Amino acid sequence: MRVKVACVGGGPAGLYLSILLKLQDPSHDVTVYERNPEGSTYGWGVTYWRGLLDKLHARDPESARAVEEHSVRWNHGVAHVRDLATRQDGDEGHGIGRHRLLELLAARARSLDVRLEFEHGITPENLPDADLVVAGDGVHSALRTAHAAHFGSEVRAGRNHYIWLGTTKVFDAFTFAFVETDHGWIWCYGYGFGPDRSTCVIECAPETWTGLGLDRADEGEGLALLEKLFAGILDGHALIGRSSSDGSAQWLNFRTLTNRTWSHGNLVLMGDAAHTTHYSIGAGTTLALEDAMALAEALREHAELPEALARYERQRKAELLSVQSAARYSAQWYENLPRYIGLPPQQMFALLGQRHSPLLPYVPPQLYYRIDRAAGQLEVLRRFKRWLGPKIARNVHARALESRKD
Repeated sequence: MRVKVACVGGGPAGLYLSILLKLQDPSHDVTVYERNPEGSTYGWGVTYWRGLLDKLHARDPESARAVEEHSVRWNHGVAHVRDLATRQDGDEGHGIGRHRLLELLAARARSLDVRLEFEHGITPENLPDADLVVAGDGVHSALRTAHAAHFGSEVRAGRNHYIWLGTTKVFDAFTFAFVETDHGWIWCYGYGFGPDRSTCVIECAPETWTGLGLDRADEGEGLALLEKLFAGILDGHALIGRSSSDGSAQWLNFRTLTNRTWSHGNLVLMGDAAHTTHYSIGAGTTLALEDAMALAEALREHAELPEALARYERQRKAELLSVQSAARYSAQWYENLPRYIGLPPQQMFALLGQRHSPLLPYVPPQLYYRIDRAAGQLEVLRRFKRWLGPKIARNVHARALESRKD
């Protein structure tokens, strides 16, 4: 059955959904609306893992090959703590420039006769005439906000401050650096996304942010200070910002967004408009693309729109549970960094890799490290960790619900 679909927001999710719908049925009428000019995307590089690439190849080998060809990859991580460094092997990771990713997906969409309307903002007052309107317009989605009560939107701001920067330093591994200052710790995550650029996300606690004067510094002053603090990993390369019109630095507090329901009539949420997960697990783009996959498949398998949207929401909410839990514990690990930073570098890096664990916050770090090392050799301890972790997570969640009722 031919359907008319309007994708609001020209990010990865909207573009990939348009590709999948056209591949399912070329007669579908699909338009992507993006309020900004073509090529003016924000951001630096995005990360993804081999599992996503396999899913992309299964659904559209042509766009998957293009994405893989323009990505860089790594299979290890490096952590710098003060003047010490440790390196560990890990899963194969990939980085690609956000601008390049959108360019590749837009080209593929055009080749399938998707209409791309740039500099065409959509508001709740001028919704397109379509069978389905997909709100892929980000965490600040105007379409979701107009029906916030219906969607049951809830936003929680994180404690720490962070800023997304670029750099001309090309990291050959996923790089962590932790620097101690007179006002507390400040740290960064760095990863390459092209032959001459890397992303550098810098984070610190509120007292460190104000103590260093980053709350008062304009972008130029802030970048100069950060370049000095992270000189050990930048090797003389510059940090690159994205200042606002008044020259201020773009420091943020991460906002975790959840929605009770994801659809309202023929309007459905996707990507960051529906959910956000803390950047420290590097899953935002992957989850948005997986939303697009699930929505396209639900629309293919269910002729009636309400059934299709209900199937999409059930599937994605179930799949997101473990990811959202991992993101929550990962954010808490960094918010409680002093608990781990004094460990020997090898142990600290090992627990950095275990930061998604619901068990870790409740076990002394060195004891957890010894248990984890033993669990790598003994099946009975691995089973114990798998059994105990979810039970603790459920109890913590139940206590949180009870405290809200009070």
